[in-house]
Amino acid sequence: MTDYRQYCPGPFGQLHFRVCGAGHPLILCHQSPSSLHQFDAAYPRLAAQGVMAIGLDTPGFGQSDVPPAPPTIEDYADCVVAVLDHLGLPQADILGQHTGSMTAMAATIRHPTRFRRLILNSPTPFSAQQRRDFIDTVVTRQRAWTLKRDGTHLQEMWDRRARVTPGWTDLAAMHRHVIDMLIAGDTLWYGHHASVVYDQLGNLPHITHRTLLLNNTGDQLYRLCLSTRDARPDFEYAELQGGTHDIVDEQPDAWCAAVAGFLAG
Repeated sequence: MTDYRQYCPGPFGQLHFRVCGAGHPLILCHQSPSSLHQFDAAYPRLAAQGVMAIGLDTPGFGQSDVPPAPPTIEDYADCVVAVLDHLGLPQADILGQHTGSMTAMAATIRHPTRFRRLILNSPTPFSAQQRRDFIDTVVTRQRAWTLKRDGTHLQEMWDRRARVTPGWTDLAAMHRHVIDMLIAGDTLWYGHHASVVYDQLGNLPHITHRTLLLNNTGDQLYRLCLSTRDARPDFEYAELQGGTHDIVDEQPDAWCAAVAGFLAG
C-alpha cells in the first residue's frame, strides 16, 4: 500500500503532508491545534476503501514551517492547492474538522474547479459576538502561555487539552494531541485566531459543491453543526453517537465508513 510523507513548497515555506492509498484523492484538514496525526487511525482504513487519503500539516503545526505572522483561513486553503499542484492532482475531495472545516470550505470557494465534494466535520459557524468572545478568552489565554523553568508549562498544556475534551478515553491519542500543541508552542494561537477571524456562517451560502455535514453527539460543538444544517438544509447529513472532538481516534471504523460512503455515493 502506498504510504509516505513528503514536503512541498507553500506560501510560508515548506508544507508537510502524508499520502496513504491509491484511489480518488481526499484532502484531510485537521482541527486546531493539531496536525495531520489527527487522522492516523483513518489513513489505512480509508485506503482500504479505495481512497487516497492526504493529510496536511497547516502552517505552524506539525512539521510545516511557521508563518512569520498570523495566517488566515484563506492562506490555509491556498496551502491545500499547493499540495495538489505538487502531487499533480487536478481535482480532489476535501474534508475538514472544526478549523479544518473552514479551510476545506474556503478551498472549495476560492478554487472551485479543484474540488469534487466537500465534507464539513463538526463545523463551527460562530456568530460575530461569539467570535469576538473567543478572541478575548481562548485566543488570549493561548497567547499568554510561556515556557517555565520548572516544567509546569507541560502540565498546563495537558490540563488544558483534557479540560476541553470531556469524556475522553484514549490516553495515547490525548498524549499525541498534547505533543502537537507543545510543538506549536508560542504560535499555538494562530489556528484558533484564523478560525475566529473567518466568518464561516457568512460564507456558508457561497458553497456550491455537494456537501456532507458529519457530526457526532459527543462533540462539544455538536449544536453548532446543527446550526449549519439549519443554514444549509440542502447539505447531506450523517451523525455518529458519542465520541468527542477526537472522534477519529475513538470511532475510526464508523467515521471512515461515513466518509467513504459519501464519497462513493
